[in-house]
Amino acid sequence: MSHFTLSLPLKDADATVRLGAVLAGLARAGDVLALWGDLGAGKSTLARGAVRALTRPDEDVPSPTFTLVQTYEPSDPERPPIWHFDLYRLDDPEDALALAIDDAFADAFSLIEWPERLGTWLPARRLDIRLTPEGNERLAALEFGDDWARRLMPAFTDFF
Repeated sequence: MSHFTLSLPLKDADATVRLGAVLAGLARAGDVLALWGDLGAGKSTLARGAVRALTRPDEDVPSPTFTLVQTYEPSDPERPPIWHFDLYRLDDPEDALALAIDDAFADAFSLIEWPERLGTWLPARRLDIRLTPEGNERLAALEFGDDWARRLMPAFTDFF
């Protein structure tokens, strides 16, 4: 399997939301977006853009910091359900099983903030998004394999 990296400058929060929406439009059942970055890096903003792209523009999308997971039904019944995890408060990777995370990995589109908390439970087949502040902007570094490459490359010709 090949491994690819794509770096995207994000000029503001709107660009981060837009990136989330583009990625959500490409998502399939079983897809995992692992959102890496420090506090305030834009993980929840990107997740909000993804969820709203698949539900409705005014969908309430709180960060699931205390609930650990929020689920959403897409407006298109042909799309998979969306599971948004915030694992910042997860102490043990095995605790994620109580959240039915394995079900999400099988049948849903999963957005995971603080994916490092999953340890070996983090699926190998995923799209990693590393968000890093750079001055007043952010840099999104996407890391992915062949499956995502086939979907991402055509989509990003329209992104810029």
